Amino acid sequence: MNTLNGLESVVLRWGSATHTGARRALNEDHFLADGFAFLVADGMGGHEAGDVASSTAIDALLPLTAGIQDALEGDGAAGVERLLATAHGRVAAIVTEPGKEAGTTVSGVVLAEQDGVPYWLVVNLGDSRTYLLTDGELEQVSVDHSEVQELFDAGVITARETRTHPRRHVVTRALGPGAPCAADFWYLPVGEHDRVLVCSDGLSGELDDERIAQVLLEVPDAQSAADRLVHEALAAGGRDNITVVVVDVTAAGDDDGKRTAPRGVLVLTDEDTRPRADLVTEGER
Repeated sequence: MNTLNGLESVVLRWGSATHTGARRALNEDHFLADGFAFLVADGMGGHEAGDVASSTAIDALLPLTAGIQDALEGDGAAGVERLLATAHGRVAAIVTEPGKEAGTTVSGVVLAEQDGVPYWLVVNLGDSRTYLLTDGELEQVSVDHSEVQELFDAGVITARETRTHPRRHVVTRALGPGAPCAADFWYLPVGEHDRVLVCSDGLSGELDDERIAQVLLEVPDAQSAADRLVHEALAAGGRDNITVVVVDVTAAGDDDGKRTAPRGVLVLTDEDTRPRADLVTEGER
């Protein structure tokens, strides 16, 4: 069980678990759960290409364990995007077999600070997911970059149909060749007693959000919750690699933050007072 005192009054406890699953020979997921960064990468490509891709991406993002202030001189989303661009280039260069391209998703959170207030900088690229459990309610913060998400958004299929659609595993953004490297970013306030879940689709593909929420509410210890979720995903079929990171905020500073829409949503209203994780230069801040 790990404890982190960072950004003055923020105290985190976390746990993690990963499993190859019941039907795969190789675990192509990798994760980072240390310091200030909690990320999951789900590799794609087969023939070990996905394994190499996800580990390469996580290696490129290792500086984030020191925090955005130290690793990126406080440069927030722009700094993380530069690291992702580095990871993208390294993954694109992977060649494990002629005709086989490697790729990987990345999703998770990095502890950051804005105007003296602690925030989660949420990053997502692909169909791994980041959730927030607060006040007993589970919210999927990230938005899947997948064909079924686009079909659902267009009203072509229902939420239930996304779980069984034959194209449900096709991602529209990723690190590596063949898909754009265009991550979404959000800022979320760090709330005391909040719980963050980051997972590969090996979890979300087996358990619906209602069951995930039940486990997170029933199991108070972060490591035990991660273990339980992996166990239940295996029991439900375990058709894919399963990776889970659970992060608990046991103490936080004043929660004066506001949530943000995904970067790239530029329409503002009078009610839209949420700080955005836009890529801006220092002169534009």
